[in-house]
Amino acid sequence: MSGPATACDVLVVGAGPSGALLAAELRRLGVEVVLLEQRTDPSPGSRAIGLHPPVLAALEAGGATERILAGAARIPRGIGVVAGRTVGEVRFDRLPLRFPFVASAPQAVTEAAVSFGAPDPVRGVRVVAVEPAPDEVRVRAESGDGSVHEWIVRTVVVATGASGRRLVSGLVTGRSRAYPDRYLMCDLAEAPGEPSGTAVITLGAHGVAESFPLPGGGRRLVVREASERTGDPAGGSDAERLADAVATRMRSPELAAMVREAHPFGIRRALLDRMVIAGSVMVIGDAAHEVSPIGGQGMNLGLLDAATLAPVLAQERAVRLRSAGASERSRSSPEHRSALAQWERDRLASARTAARIAGLNTLLGRPWPHPITAPVGALLGGALRTPLARLPERAYAMGYDRRA
Repeated sequence: MSGPATACDVLVVGAGPSGALLAAELRRLGVEVVLLEQRTDPSPGSRAIGLHPPVLAALEAGGATERILAGAARIPRGIGVVAGRTVGEVRFDRLPLRFPFVASAPQAVTEAAVSFGAPDPVRGVRVVAVEPAPDEVRVRAESGDGSVHEWIVRTVVVATGASGRRLVSGLVTGRSRAYPDRYLMCDLAEAPGEPSGTAVITLGAHGVAESFPLPGGGRRLVVREASERTGDPAGGSDAERLADAVATRMRSPELAAMVREAHPFGIRRALLDRMVIAGSVMVIGDAAHEVSPIGGQGMNLGLLDAATLAPVLAQERAVRLRSAGASERSRSSPEHRSALAQWERDRLASARTAARIAGLNTLLGRPWPHPITAPVGALLGGALRTPLARLPERAYAMGYDRRA
């Protein structure tokens, strides 16, 4: 870059899944868009693997769903296990959905699919200020060599992940909390003997242990640490603690023997009070709402933010060009402000619902007191054999999202 770039309708900050999808959809809808990314190279990936039915439906028009499903495992059901006994199941394939399953794919597959057709991101650029004015937004950024760049645009979308909240910290308030829970995770290239197309969730006295299908017969394993402490030499390495949990909680020494490494992670919850600032700055994805990955809805929320925002911004541009001419700046129409306000209400409501569900999942995944493990397991199993099973089925399929 050699100077300020002002000739674009929308500037998207962050080229992760949500930002890349938004940029691709805007370009598909005829909107000029610039995509900025602080990282100089594409990310190697993250924990997110599951794509839920509303997301698959929302991405279908742009072709991303077909590209994702070509490299994904399909999960139509999950089972709950307590004390080595299957107590019940949830089935997405009995819900009236266009895609009655969760698609499991490496994040690299998802990012490639949703970014197809997006402009190449301008990399190595760190945005340091976003300053909204009545008819424009001024954005300042720095490159690695210390040079400063400036954009003056109509609309800015912050899609940077949690770190992007710093860009709007003086413009909007929110709530944030870190959970004490710590987890270990690994991906196995193969997992002989695991039930095909089935997620296995083990609950009980030692905390949750999860096993999710991956493409090609692999499995993702996630366990809650027995202790809140990490790095305790007496507890062995991350991989050893994960293997021990798989062997004891999931009662699968075969899977445990395949664990070679493990990645620890913590969780937090953060929700902004608004996602639209001054009518010209939007915040999406983890920058706006960060929820526990236990339940797998964080990336899905961000993708739905992007998929639903793109047509709102495209429609505003079309109306503006018809009424004012391509080169004239004009204020947003009442119709656009109303559509944007409705988008914000829907996405905030969806994020709050997802956060509550994630919080419940986190609570259920903590160790249960030994005396109640058997009766709670029996109660859970009984509920899952009644029509009450439709509630978790709908919840885990993101059926309570406003987009669903």
